[in-house]
Amino acid sequence: MKAGEAMSKRDSFLALLLVIVWGANFTVIKLGLSGVPSLVLAASRFFIVSATAIFFVRKPQISWKYIVIYGLTLGVGQFGLLFYAIEIGMPAGVASVVLQTQPFFTYLLAAVFLKEAFKRQQVVGLAIMAVGLLLLSGIYGSGDLALVPVGALIMTLFAAFFWSVSNIVIRFANKEAERQGKKLDMLGLVVWSSLVPPIPLMLLALNVNSPQEILMALTNLKLISVFSAFYLAFLATLFGYGVWTMLFDKYPTGKVAPLSLLVPVTGLLSARLVLGEQLTPTQWLGCAIILAGLLISNFGIPGLKTAKA
Repeated sequence: MKAGEAMSKRDSFLALLLVIVWGANFTVIKLGLSGVPSLVLAASRFFIVSATAIFFVRKPQISWKYIVIYGLTLGVGQFGLLFYAIEIGMPAGVASVVLQTQPFFTYLLAAVFLKEAFKRQQVVGLAIMAVGLLLLSGIYGSGDLALVPVGALIMTLFAAFFWSVSNIVIRFANKEAERQGKKLDMLGLVVWSSLVPPIPLMLLALNVNSPQEILMALTNLKLISVFSAFYLAFLATLFGYGVWTMLFDKYPTGKVAPLSLLVPVTGLLSARLVLGEQLTPTQWLGCAIILAGLLISNFGIPGLKTAKA
């Protein structure tokens, strides 16, 4: 497809639906945690994916080491920490914004492992985002700010870090696939790597919750927790990555990648509408500043050269 060609109406609708599904993902996690411990819910997500889709999706033509490492970094690192952060008080809408800090960790890791230099726009975007995080945390501003728990905020930032590690794993896996004259199958990687997280997540759950707590939750499952697990598995994971892969196959990266910047917007809106999460004006400003940092990092500032920093 030509670079300047617009998305079809069908693909535009799927892209919009994808942004809504991924944004609402954070609210659905919060709802599911009302009846199941966070790490058990995370394990359930990946167990459902691996137990169903693995029979219909081919294993990607890459080494098992990349599949295992990707499963650990994304499934255990990113989602394990994210689910637990939300359980201990991280607002769902705020989590959707803070998790988007992952590009900056990716830039750092790419500089270390792939020898990629920072661009000036990335440094500027990082500095702007740091200001947004301070405002969002509630540390600065009027005394009536609703403080985001420090531990939950730090865990969400670590979740973003592990997301960035998984991005670097993808880069190495993609290079291996290219050496074989093949293209990395992202949906296949997501599905087959889902075999990895359930056992580590359940072992971690046994260190956070007692066996009695876990057994009680599993034997007295709430409908909302069951809905959450299936939403996360089938919509957020299989539908989400399926559409994302299809869009990247059909359209230029520059036309698809910016869609991810809309996820925090739908994340904040869904948390506000469904959970009634309230942010102060200062925290809304913090969210806007973080998104501005992301935009600058990705697209730069008119008139600012994208030279190496």
